[in-house]
Amino acid sequence: MDIRMLVSGRRVRKWHFLQLCATCFILSLMVFWEPFNNHIVSHMKSYSYRYLINSYNFVNESLSLKHSEDGATRYQYLINHREKCHAQDVLLLLFVKTAPENHARRSAIRKTWGNEKYVRSELNANIKTLFALGAPSSPLTREALQRRLFEEDQVYNDIIQQDFADSFYNLTLKLLMQFSWANTFCSHAKFLMTADDDIFIHMPNLIEYLQGLEQIGVQDFWIGRVHRGAPPVRNKHSKYYVSYEMYQWPAYPDYTAGAAYVISNDVAAKVYEASQTLNSSLYIDDVFMGLCANKMGIVPQYHVFFSGEGKAPYHPCIYDKMMTSHGHVQDLQDLWEDATDPEVKTVSKGFIGQIYCRIVKIFYLCRLTYVDTYPCRAAFV
Repeated sequence: MDIRMLVSGRRVRKWHFLQLCATCFILSLMVFWEPFNNHIVSHMKSYSYRYLINSYNFVNESLSLKHSEDGATRYQYLINHREKCHAQDVLLLLFVKTAPENHARRSAIRKTWGNEKYVRSELNANIKTLFALGAPSSPLTREALQRRLFEEDQVYNDIIQQDFADSFYNLTLKLLMQFSWANTFCSHAKFLMTADDDIFIHMPNLIEYLQGLEQIGVQDFWIGRVHRGAPPVRNKHSKYYVSYEMYQWPAYPDYTAGAAYVISNDVAAKVYEASQTLNSSLYIDDVFMGLCANKMGIVPQYHVFFSGEGKAPYHPCIYDKMMTSHGHVQDLQDLWEDATDPEVKTVSKGFIGQIYCRIVKIFYLCRLTYVDTYPCRAAFV
């Protein structure tokens, strides 16, 4: 018994020693390499922090609001639909982040992957699609754009809008609006998804996936394209620039790309709770989401068919498994018709079909030149 306690004590001391060494290493990177803070060094610092220390408790403590700040500004709804989810069994609450002037994009989404009637009749599921946006920011076009938004919403009843200026630097406010609305008006939805308006979502694949998860009662679920050990951008010329005053640490907590991700309803409730206690001045919304989730102990899961910045290859063998693809505006209708064609599923059937699609996916996804769509390992799924 005494020998076991001695061995256990030595293991604890060894672990503490390793933690101390890791901490000293990170501090040395932060202090001595600061004058040489280029792209490579910042990634070395962030990965070192992420994989050696990987603790964000003090980050969350530093970003927590004081009690006196709890009464922070609350924006008013210009357009709202409180009844959207009323007394209905909702599988997916889908928020599409859009800008006031993007009428054509919203129209295309209503006809394709955001079409509630299609999902109900063809996929036997109930989704609710809402376009989330702020107020027009340009004084020259504000009145005309807002009038057109009111007219558009009278026809489709699918816009929620608050009176903050719709801009890149208010994306976190748009995120807070989505979680506040979900928590207040649709907390019974099984899953919540947020997506950009230039995303393509293969709704048949996604619905089939979520229905399977619903049957097993999944919790703490957060899935998308995960960024691990990502460093803050310190280049002042980048729109993603984050100052040391705003975020002083070398790495962000793990988070999913804001272009498209899905969470379960319990995660939505926890993130909303955390969002009320953290400083929301960090305008990169997907990072802020990561901070909120990290505070609540939620870890994102990487799904290989949630795309990066690049468009997915146009091929039936890709459509068979795809969830999202980024960068689609003009081609959205054509891609929707091709990707949801019932014949797509027959391409990969049987032994020959599986071999054929494996070769196709290796050709498209495992190239030596970097294309940020799906990772090479998606070819083997």
